[in-house]
Amino acid sequence: MSNIYKAFENKKAFIAFLTAGDPDFETSVENFKAVARAGADLIEVGIPFSDPIAEGPVIQEADIRALSAGMTTDKVFELLKEVRKEVDIPIVFMTYANPVYHYGTDKFFEKASEAGADGIIIPDCPFEERHEFCDTAEKYGMDFISMIAPTSEDRIKEIASQAKGFIYTVSSLGVTGVRNEITTDLATIISHIKEVTDTPAAIGFGISTPEQAKEMSKIADGVIVGSAMVKIVAAEGKNAPEKLYEFVKSMKN
Repeated sequence: MSNIYKAFENKKAFIAFLTAGDPDFETSVENFKAVARAGADLIEVGIPFSDPIAEGPVIQEADIRALSAGMTTDKVFELLKEVRKEVDIPIVFMTYANPVYHYGTDKFFEKASEAGADGIIIPDCPFEERHEFCDTAEKYGMDFISMIAPTSEDRIKEIASQAKGFIYTVSSLGVTGVRNEITTDLATIISHIKEVTDTPAAIGFGISTPEQAKEMSKIADGVIVGSAMVKIVAAEGKNAPEKLYEFVKSMKN
């Protein structure tokens, strides 16, 4: 069992996403520390990439800012090591197949594990091809996080039954981004998941307010918030840590 279970132990988990290196290395480190201090139970660290196909404009722009500031995969590993000096909650990487392949799969997971990552999410890796990554992730003690979308339908139970760490349940069709309302029948999806596994299920894509977080936490084991936090970084720049702290505190409460 990996470190990830601690995020869900006897509580609903608040999972925070930020892009590594946005707006710069030093501020990004402080952003992640602030999020942890504010009560986040798990952190997703986005590895900036030039073609993040699951992301909406907010996170796409964050990736561009981070890349323009000189972020590389190696610097993301360095950043996580800095964060790990003060933060011991579970941390997972969010990235895409291309950067992992390009870096070298075995080398990537070895470095990620050394840096302190507990798991990884690769949105463009189909379930049927997960062994391209999950076997190597497990070799280095990291969980390969499965994603279940509203389109998964008959595959929900199959994906859930083999899931590790936690299950990333996608709230809506499309890319990441703030949504005014979430209309997907998530209760049914979560019930199908619970029929076959005890692995915690968290809901992401579109959650941006304490009210939405409260509603989603009634049916899921946790909520994932990304774009709303990345918007704070875009607006506040080097002043983001304080604002992120306040936002995460309100969402966690």
